[in-house]
Amino acid sequence: MKIDVRLEEAPARVSEIFIGEDLIERVPGALEKALGTRSAYWIWDETVWGLWGERVESLGWLMEGSGRVIPFRASEFDKRMASVELLARRLVNGGANRDSAIIAVGGGVTGDVAGFLASIYMRGIPCFQVPTTLLAQVDSGIGGKTGVDLPEGKNLLGTFHQPEQVYIDPRFLTTLPDDELRQGMAEVIKSAMIGDEVLWKFVETNFEAIKRRDSNTLSRIISASCLLKSRIVQADEKESGVRRTLNLGHTVGHALERLTDYRLRHGDCVATGMVVAGVLSNRLGKLHAEDLQRLESICETWAMPVRIPASIKSEAIIDAVRADKKRIGDKLHFIIPVRIGKVIEFTDIDNGKFKEVLQALGAG
Repeated sequence: MKIDVRLEEAPARVSEIFIGEDLIERVPGALEKALGTRSAYWIWDETVWGLWGERVESLGWLMEGSGRVIPFRASEFDKRMASVELLARRLVNGGANRDSAIIAVGGGVTGDVAGFLASIYMRGIPCFQVPTTLLAQVDSGIGGKTGVDLPEGKNLLGTFHQPEQVYIDPRFLTTLPDDELRQGMAEVIKSAMIGDEVLWKFVETNFEAIKRRDSNTLSRIISASCLLKSRIVQADEKESGVRRTLNLGHTVGHALERLTDYRLRHGDCVATGMVVAGVLSNRLGKLHAEDLQRLESICETWAMPVRIPASIKSEAIIDAVRADKKRIGDKLHFIIPVRIGKVIEFTDIDNGKFKEVLQALGAG
């Protein structure tokens, strides 16, 4: 499957997304054609390189002129400017110039850091993404958002830098730990809640097939998620309007990540954030109780937390949300669901009501 993300630039540009089980074999030919005379520098999640490096080398991925592999320890604690500087120096010492390109292979952290580096290295060079986790394949690997964290919050430094091409092969998920699969499923559920009731029903009824990594099932949820996100990105590349709907669950989710020093994983925090948004919407009279129950149930099916640890204080969450980059003026900004497959933007949130919801869900 091929998805073109057409960007309204002058001249017009297209970011291409390829999805399929045969992509591992097709990457060398596709890259050779896309790179032309550019030299390629590969930034690999070091764990993924250990699992897949020998296999892809045998398939000719590291073609002549494109064999410079830079291993990257991809943890949330390495998603900082210090890592960007170290990688940039590796590029300089390896001879990378304005006629080079970066190919990122790994999960969301690798893609975010490598994409950010590509956007600023010598004022910008092309980037290609090979996402190897479900979370990256359905969300962070597409759409062109890049970023690194500050101690004050996630992704506070970043750019919009669209990948030239994205190669998504579900076979990478065969070596993905169950916990990582769960993190990606949170983003699939988010996509379905935003704008795809058919995907929602499919996920509700195919738990076992997804968990055992049935290839056809995975291809379907990946393709549906990518199609939804590509339509939104085409309509609003720089997040000035409709693209903000993709932040469902992330306002509180990012706060929980930071307040737990990233001990709580991204997908789990997004799931809790979606439940917070759902309860808030229900109390505002916008989300029916039955749909809220379906949201909580699908999260619980995947063992995602639907309550906030009592050790996290509601005031701390509110303060963290106020520091989030998605805040609009002095108002708390939320994307809230109004039914399965539809969300709205809501900025007139009363602090007291927000605090009540947080405490009702377990916050101290």
